[in-house]
Amino acid sequence: MASRCGVSRTQAATLIANGNVLVNDRKEKASYRAVEGDRVVVDEPAVTVREITAESIPLTVMFEDEHLLVVDKAAGMVVHPAPGNWSGTLVNALMGRGGELSEGASPDRAGIVHRLDKETSGLLLVAKTDRAHRILSSAIASRRVTRRYAVMIWGHLDGDALTVEKPLARDPRDRKRMAIVNNGRQAKTDFVRLARFGPGDLLRAHLHTGRTHQIRVHLASVGHPVMGDDVYGGGGGRRIIGLAPKRHFLHAAWLQFLHPITGAPMDIRSPLPDDLKHSLRVIGEGEAVAQAEDPLAALGFYDKSG
Repeated sequence: MASRCGVSRTQAATLIANGNVLVNDRKEKASYRAVEGDRVVVDEPAVTVREITAESIPLTVMFEDEHLLVVDKAAGMVVHPAPGNWSGTLVNALMGRGGELSEGASPDRAGIVHRLDKETSGLLLVAKTDRAHRILSSAIASRRVTRRYAVMIWGHLDGDALTVEKPLARDPRDRKRMAIVNNGRQAKTDFVRLARFGPGDLLRAHLHTGRTHQIRVHLASVGHPVMGDDVYGGGGGRRIIGLAPKRHFLHAAWLQFLHPITGAPMDIRSPLPDDLKHSLRVIGEGEAVAQAEDPLAALGFYDKSG
């Protein structure tokens, strides 16, 4: 369907899920395999084009040149405009800075190479040119961009390392959530324990794939949801861990990749933001490593041998 209609696979799946596609006058799942003689009818709804406005919103930029920039996104900021969030997004802020941005998939995603969840803070790649965008997207798809996250979980792992490899897809009972689904897309995450505290472990997560909510769903699936994650079972006990409402303890702290034009190795690091540093100090109950000015560095988060 994506090929015949000239849309992306994601757009095709959305049309199918919303009932805009009938096979022999019946609704079928996106996984349905068409056979010779099937009559497939696609009713594409009219597209409403909404102008994306430039806004003067402060951004923390960790690296910038004429080809790309790396933004340290704050928790609470949505990456691109969508229903319910037409303003105040990272794209609005990027447009407000002026200058060139790659076209991306659509005007509302100008420059966006990959995304972070609203309440996840940290490093995010933005392309200024279409060439840089293509090369960076290809590098992510072929796993040549290393993305590592700091995450605090409820409870304790059985060992110091864990790999979760489980397929992900939209939760068939709630389209706003993701779930482990047998016929979902391949997803793999490596976890290394950096520290063990009373209520839970601080982990370094390494993404091999970049599915929506991947780290959060993988951890919830093994019984250790992310602290503060209201969606996947980790939202309780905020007072004892010092987390603000809606915030979860997940931070994109380390990006490594080759510059898309020069080929130079890029190593961009983001320390824990103040709200997560405060939470770590509360959870650590006076332990010296939790009080460090840069606790991730103190805990060996950036150890390349790990």
